[in-house]
Amino acid sequence: MNLIVETNTPRTKLQLKPASPPTDVLSYAVAACDFGKVLVARSASGVCAILLGDETEELTVDLAIRFPQSRLVASEKAVKDDVAKVLQYIEKPSGGLHLKLDLRGTPFQRRVWEKLKTIPVGRTASYRELASWLSPLASPRAVGSACAANPIALAIPCHRVVRGTGELAGYRWGIERKRALIEKEAKA
Repeated sequence: MNLIVETNTPRTKLQLKPASPPTDVLSYAVAACDFGKVLVARSASGVCAILLGDETEELTVDLAIRFPQSRLVASEKAVKDDVAKVLQYIEKPSGGLHLKLDLRGTPFQRRVWEKLKTIPVGRTASYRELASWLSPLASPRAVGSACAANPIALAIPCHRVVRGTGELAGYRWGIERKRALIEKEAKA
């Protein structure tokens, strides 16, 4: 095979595309609360994470793992109002938690999370019930996986989902926190 290369033809410039999408900025702050510590993070679109834990470092690492393409900026000022609403909700759940949310997940996860928001304070639902509300083909196990992937504790109340027997099942932020949240909401 003969290959002919002309040296007089102009070469076009290479169009370089970024290897990954541009990063967005997430502002966050950590505050002490009745359940240990709470991290609240927001993007330009809304709150994208409410994480519960015992250690600030543990929470910031969790945030970084959940949002690897984002630039994280510790800024109490940027999330001051959101943190205040979360702390107020923790103190008095009956008032509700009204935040603009930035839901980041698969379409199925977002459907589960939207349905979770319809469970009233003081009530629980089983994984099977929640699955049936979504679709006759939805699996309780898939609902459980969507709950486990939820990065917005409290505002998306995955703690309100229990086993069919009413027993508590796993909770990303610890079964004792789940129990305490359900008990506090039941009294509200």
